[in-house]
Amino acid sequence: MNQDLSFTQLKKNLKKDFSSLPVLKIALLGDTPTQLLNQAIRGYGYLLGWNIEIWEADFDQIDRQILDPESELYKQSFDFILLFPSAQKLLTKFYKTKKEKKAVFVQSHTAYLQLLINTLFDGAHCKILFMNYAPYDDGVFGSFAAKTRLSFTSNLRAINVALDNLSAEKKDLFIIDVNALQSKAGSKASVSSTVYINNGFVFHLDFLPRIALEICQVIGAVNGKFHKCLIFDLDNTIWGGIVGDDGWQNLQIGDLGIGKAFTQMQLWARQLSMRGIILCICSKNNEDNAKQVFELHPDMILQLSDIAVFVANWETKVQNIHHIQSVLNIGFDSMVFIDDNPFERNMVRAALPQICVPEMPAEPEEYLPFLESLHLFETASISEEDENRTRLYQEEAKRSTLQTAFANEDEFLQSLEMKVEISSFTKYNIPRVAQLTQRSNQFNLRTIRYTEIDIEKISINENYISMAFSLEDIYGDYGLISTVILKKEKENLFIDTWIMSCRVLKRGMEQFVTEQIVAQAKKAGIEKIIGEYLPTQKNGIVKNLLSEMQFVYKENCWQLTVSEFTGIKNYIRLKEKNPQAENG
Repeated sequence: MNQDLSFTQLKKNLKKDFSSLPVLKIALLGDTPTQLLNQAIRGYGYLLGWNIEIWEADFDQIDRQILDPESELYKQSFDFILLFPSAQKLLTKFYKTKKEKKAVFVQSHTAYLQLLINTLFDGAHCKILFMNYAPYDDGVFGSFAAKTRLSFTSNLRAINVALDNLSAEKKDLFIIDVNALQSKAGSKASVSSTVYINNGFVFHLDFLPRIALEICQVIGAVNGKFHKCLIFDLDNTIWGGIVGDDGWQNLQIGDLGIGKAFTQMQLWARQLSMRGIILCICSKNNEDNAKQVFELHPDMILQLSDIAVFVANWETKVQNIHHIQSVLNIGFDSMVFIDDNPFERNMVRAALPQICVPEMPAEPEEYLPFLESLHLFETASISEEDENRTRLYQEEAKRSTLQTAFANEDEFLQSLEMKVEISSFTKYNIPRVAQLTQRSNQFNLRTIRYTEIDIEKISINENYISMAFSLEDIYGDYGLISTVILKKEKENLFIDTWIMSCRVLKRGMEQFVTEQIVAQAKKAGIEKIIGEYLPTQKNGIVKNLLSEMQFVYKENCWQLTVSEFTGIKNYIRLKEKNPQAENG
């Protein structure tokens, strides 16, 4: 997605045809005018492939819409509610507060915000996006502001911290960090006092696209649209110089001169890897020379163990990215490609338009500030498995190499000695289960997104049967790779959710899971299992899944009669449950 669109360009998108795009419904409530923000969000939504329908509350009606159970807000259904309070209105409220009450202003206003959010969760049952307060220095106390609760600046900072804490407690509350966005852009580039005084609107038009992009990126992360892989070049990208010409000893890395810029880039990439982002190398280089830098240079931050797929050869970058994609088995739109060379960037953009290819600055010292400002790796959740993601994909690369040594697929699958552990949803695995529902796009029968709160409710509902599948083989532990939610409906068992990580495609997991679904139906005394395929732009790989698993389409649905199921060949054995995981 283009990160530098103007408001005018976004507004032009509103004239395009949205009719074929999936609808996303948002309620927008602000204490200042919201019409222009509405237009910017819808314009970016179009670029993401959404028809965003926004219902705007009347001007400055946040309290009435939320606290009145008969308001228009609760007569509609939304995917998200976006709250847009302004620092300017809060400033007026603070100035009107008596001196003796200013000391507890943070506590009282935080309690008010918590009331609004709790009321929304109880009445609207959807996810909440909260635009925190943009920075505002009224200059009343100068630098002494941090030392006194009589300072508005001090109170504003404390309220934003309280919002962060509240978001950490509530899984369905997501902060849109306007504070950080404006701090990076600067107040002159983001706020216009003239516009605010004359029209009541807080931000410059030129700042709106950045806010709208942030909102859309958070919505995308919640709905499974996010980047999970960073592919980067080597020479003059993560180190200064060309290793083939200069030798590893003479590359610019470390704390001196321009080397510091490349060290910072590596530190940033390492942090992303620790968070669960997959790091890959795609470089035109001799592989031995390239790896030598990682192994021998004392100032290298990144190590070979941080890299999931390392490709250094003289093929085109496009060919090598295709190879990386085949190993990782993720969508191209999940990837970010970073290269200092504009020719290479344009080649990748032209051949693989789904990939995000940032237009890097000319000077290395600007690389990291530019990338940091883009917020390319938004996420809606973090699980323990994210920390092991690099290892998981390194193991998968070994499996891919091993497969070529076998005469047929059956021999290869048998050699893996695969074992599966099945668990219901527990406190231990609920974060990862929710993450799978939010992030899985390809092997996903119905593409229903659930938050941790949703999964917790399902786990204790007697009308649901929950199954989480963890796989291991001779190379290591894949982790939790599939989840199934079955709903009891009178005489039928309905497959509400069936998701699987694409890392285990063609391993026999879908056959094994089908057998376990049938086993659950038998245990519940149910003879008929109902399945449903809801097509999206990305889940075409499961279009024929139900028919391949012995389901028959009749009476307008896919059905599997338990007594007629004959079993399906696979080479996966059941592993005994881990009591610790089962008990959470």
